[in-house]
Amino acid sequence: MTNASTDGYYRRHIFFCLNERKNGEACCAQHDAQAAFEHCKAQVKAAGLAGPGQVRVNKAGCLDRCAAGPVAVVYPEGVWYSYVDTSDIDEIVESHLKNGQVVQRLLTPAELGR
Repeated sequence: MTNASTDGYYRRHIFFCLNERKNGEACCAQHDAQAAFEHCKAQVKAAGLAGPGQVRVNKAGCLDRCAAGPVAVVYPEGVWYSYVDTSDIDEIVESHLKNGQVVQRLLTPAELGR
């Protein structure tokens, strides 16, 4: 396990865009991003990965990648993911958050923004 005092408070931090646009524009909330966030948080906790020196799962407002939504981003690596369902979230938790291996098939295309 890493030392939270020397390596940063969390080893990895994942942010889920939960933004909802009222004007009908594409947004992550239209894709049940809240449920994905809750599933990820539960999986991280169940895997014993939550807490200082480990992994933090957070809600975010608009991350400005709406065309690729729903999206999540993992830091410190700055890896962007587009996901479809809970099995994608499970793969991100197991592969990236737990083992540090990027899930190539879920990477958000670099050109997709708002």
